[in-house]
Amino acid sequence: MKKIILLTVFLFMGGTLIAQRAPETKPDKDLTCEEAAIRIQDWEAKVTDLKNQLNNLISEVQKASTNLEAAKKAYKDCKDQIYQLLGVTELDIEQFRQKLGVIEGKVRVMKNLSNDELAERRKEVEALENELNELRKNKISLIPEFFNKIIQLAKDIRDLYREPSVKKYTVGTWAKDRDCLWNIAGKIDIYGDPFLWPKIWQTNKSIIRNPDIIFPGQVLVVPPKGPKTDEEMRAERKYWRMKQEAAQSSEQSATKGQ
Repeated sequence: MKKIILLTVFLFMGGTLIAQRAPETKPDKDLTCEEAAIRIQDWEAKVTDLKNQLNNLISEVQKASTNLEAAKKAYKDCKDQIYQLLGVTELDIEQFRQKLGVIEGKVRVMKNLSNDELAERRKEVEALENELNELRKNKISLIPEFFNKIIQLAKDIRDLYREPSVKKYTVGTWAKDRDCLWNIAGKIDIYGDPFLWPKIWQTNKSIIRNPDIIFPGQVLVVPPKGPKTDEEMRAERKYWRMKQEAAQSSEQSATKGQ
C-alpha cells in the first residue's frame, strides 16, 4: 500500500518530467494536460534564456559604451597635446584641410585628362606641385590625418607630368592644298585655330625666313596646342608692324610715281 501511495505522489509531483513530450508540430489545442505543461515549461525556459542573453548584451553594450567614451577622451587629449605642441588651433587645422581638399579635387580632375591635354597643361601641374610643396612646409602637415595623404598626393602629381608629343606636317602645294601657315594652323587635326599660326612659325623659324612664304615638301614641326607664348606674340606683333610699314612705303611710292 505504501508503494502505491509513494508512486502516486511521485507521479503527481514530477509527472511533467516523465510525461511524453508532444511533437513540436502538434497544435496546442490537441495537447494533453501533461504535454501542455511540458510545452509551457519549455517556452518559459527559452524566455528565461533569452532574458539572460539580453541582460548580457545590455551589459556588454554599456561596457563598450564606457570604453568608447574613454577612447574618445584619450583621442581628444592626444589631439589637444599635438595642437599645443605645434602651436595651432582648430581653425588653422580646418583651413589647412580645405586647402588640401582643393588640391585633391584638382588632381582628381586632371587624372581624367588625356596625355596630350596633360602635356598642354604642364604649367597647371607645376602650379599644383608648388601649392602642395607650400603646404608641406607647414608643420600641420605632420599631423597623421594629413601626412600620408600629402605623400600620396605628391606621387599623384608627379604622375601627371607628360612630355608633349611631336607632330610634323609636310607642306602641300597652294594650288591643291592652299597651304600657308594661317590655313595649316586652322586645320582641325593641327589646331583648329588659324590665329595660332605664329606657334608654327617660331618653332620652324630656322627654315621659315618669311612667314608668308613656305614651300611644298617642307616638313614643319607642329608644337602642342596652347596659348601663344610671350615670344610668339612679340614675333607676331613685329610681323604685322613690318607688314604695315611695307604697305605704307608701297603706298607712298605709288603716290610719288603719280
